Amino acid sequence: MSRRIFANHCHIYPKERRPKGTVDALKETMEKCGIEKAVCFAPFPYVMRDAGLTQNNNEFLAEGIKNDERFVGFGTVDFDRDDIADQVKHIAALGFKGIKVHPAAQEISVVGEKAFALYAEAVEQKLFLSFHTGLHWHRIKDYHPLLFDEVAWNFPDLQFSMEHIGGYHFFRDALAVMCNNARHTPHANVYAGWTSVTDTDKNDIWSLSDDELLAVIRQTGDEMSIFGTDFPFKNAKKINAAIERFEALPISEEAKDSLFGKNLARALKIDF
Repeated sequence: MSRRIFANHCHIYPKERRPKGTVDALKETMEKCGIEKAVCFAPFPYVMRDAGLTQNNNEFLAEGIKNDERFVGFGTVDFDRDDIADQVKHIAALGFKGIKVHPAAQEISVVGEKAFALYAEAVEQKLFLSFHTGLHWHRIKDYHPLLFDEVAWNFPDLQFSMEHIGGYHFFRDALAVMCNNARHTPHANVYAGWTSVTDTDKNDIWSLSDDELLAVIRQTGDEMSIFGTDFPFKNAKKINAAIERFEALPISEEAKDSLFGKNLARALKIDF
């Protein structure tokens, strides 16, 4: 029997911006990869604007995945606006389970006033956050992975994932944040997002070795790692390669079940 997979980190785009990043394209990719269920991220507001679309980005995603049990929605916030809390409430009202935040692409400080407003309301609405971590061509002082320790410290009830686990350049910093916040055990709140870490070529900024991935399991346990696809930036071939790589790791079957869906389902309070 093949392993059931509930994957995080699938970006959805309007066809006008990225034809191979639509909900229909994701369905095809999931079929090719044996993925049963997936978290979809709404486009960032600037993506909609750049595509010449006026529809609200979160409502765009809500319409695209409506009544389809294969999908769980995560919203995104427009940090150019001041009504951060209201945007978070709207995301929750749409039935979404979380929010994707990309501090570098959205050019915000992880510990800035607007970010803290988002975290506070996310706690109130019981929303999970998936953060991009790792090098991404914006001033590092705004999004250095060690700053996420401040997020976890100030918002101990906020659950979030550090996607890409800091990447090649910041892996140890990301792992340090996770281990430091094991103080909340059995309610640890910082997860490792095993997303786009499949390349072992040291020229790749997302490269993580098997030993580094095993260190995450050894130091944080089986329950704090979440598999993600990074669709559409990773196609079916690359996603399948990631699945095969993680399946080959010398960890228990229980740890693999947790990585491939049980941890995400538990964090989002979804039956899987």
